[in-house]
Amino acid sequence: MSILVKNIFLNNKKRDVYIDDNSFTEISENISVEAEFKIDAKNKAILPSFFNSHTHAAMSLLKGFADDFSLNDWLAKVWPVEQKFKEKGVYVGTKLAVLEMIKSGTTFFNDMYWFPEQVAKAAEELGVRACVASAFVDGMPFPRLPKDSELVKFAYGPHAIYTVSKENLLKFKDLVEEDGRLIHIHLSETRKEVDDSLKNFNLRPVEYLDSFNFLDKNVIAAHGVWFDDNEINILTRTKPTIVYNPVSNAKLASGVLRFRDLVKSGVRVLLGTDGNASNNNLDMFEEMKFAALLQKVCNLSPCLLPASQVYSMATQKAAEFFGVNAGRIEEGRLADFILVDLKNINLFPCYDLISNVVYSARGDCVTHTVCNGRILMSDRKVDGEEKILEEVREFIEKIF
Repeated sequence: MSILVKNIFLNNKKRDVYIDDNSFTEISENISVEAEFKIDAKNKAILPSFFNSHTHAAMSLLKGFADDFSLNDWLAKVWPVEQKFKEKGVYVGTKLAVLEMIKSGTTFFNDMYWFPEQVAKAAEELGVRACVASAFVDGMPFPRLPKDSELVKFAYGPHAIYTVSKENLLKFKDLVEEDGRLIHIHLSETRKEVDDSLKNFNLRPVEYLDSFNFLDKNVIAAHGVWFDDNEINILTRTKPTIVYNPVSNAKLASGVLRFRDLVKSGVRVLLGTDGNASNNNLDMFEEMKFAALLQKVCNLSPCLLPASQVYSMATQKAAEFFGVNAGRIEEGRLADFILVDLKNINLFPCYDLISNVVYSARGDCVTHTVCNGRILMSDRKVDGEEKILEEVREFIEKIF
C-alpha cells in the first residue's frame, strides 16, 4: 500500500509524507508521486501512534460491570464472569478493545489474558501490533506459545506472586533463558500484596523475586505502586521495566507509583491503561494527562513529569523497549502514525502541540490512524465498526 499525505504539520512545519509498503519513504516540502491513497491533511498534524504497555483487552466486555470496589472485591466479582468468556468472548472482547484503541490513536498494546491466540487473531484482523502474554496461574497447564507474526509477538504471563508459585516462576525463567521472550507480570499493586508477601515469605515482593534471580531486562512488571527504597535499589540493579497505570491505580485506590524515585534511579517506566473493567477506557490521551497530574500533586511539584516526558513514555520509549522501529515520524521508520485535527477545540489555539496533546486533547481529536502502512481509520470511520458492536451485544446477552 502506498499513501501520500499532503500539507501536514510536522514539527511546526508544513510537509508532505510518502509511505510505500509499511515505512516512511520520503518526508519533504513537496512530493509529487502517484499513490494508492492520497490524504489532504490541511489543518492536521502527524504524530506517532501510541503504545499501551499494559492492558487486558478482552475485559472491555466488563466495562462498568464492577465499579467502586476495592481490588480484592473487584477480582471476586469479575473472575467468575471471566470464566464464561471462553475463546469466543476473548476474541470478541479484544476486537472491541482494539476498535477503541484505533479510534483513540493506539496501534500497539501489551496484553495479558487467556486464549492468547484469540487476542492475536483480533489484533491482526484489525491491523494493530501487540505483545500478547499467555496468562498463567497455578493449576493451569504450562503455555506453549504460538509463533510470532509480523504484527504480534508472544510473551509469558505469570499473573502475580500470589497466584504463581516460586517453582513455576522459576520454570518461566528457564523458558526465557532458552527463547529470550518477555515475561509480563503484576507486581506490588496493593498494600495487601506487600503484607501477604511479608507474611508468607518474610520478604517484600521485589525482594522475594530477587531472592531467586527472577528479575531482569526481560521482565515487564505492571503497577509497582508499593516499592520501598530497597526494592527500588534492586530494580535499578536488575533492570526490569515498570508500567505505570495511573487511572486504574487511582480508581481502585491501589496507590501511586514512585515515578520520580524510579526514574532518578535509572529504572525504565512506560505507560499503560490496565483493563477496561478497571479504568474504564483505553484512551492514552487521558492516561498521559492523569499520569502527569497525579505525580505533580502527590509530590507537590508542578514541574515533575512534564508533557514531553510522559508523551515519550507512550510513544518513543515504548517502541524502543518492544523492539518496534516506530515511535517517531522519520524516513525509514515503520509507518505507525495518527493525524490529529488542529481545528478540534481541544487543540486550538496551539502554542505547543505536545502540551496540548497531553493536557487538553482526547481520543476524538484523532482523524486517521495508520499501522504498518495500512489505514485503519479514515475521517473517524473504521471498517466493520458496527459489526463488532453487534457481535459484542450478542455475546453479552448470552453470558448474562
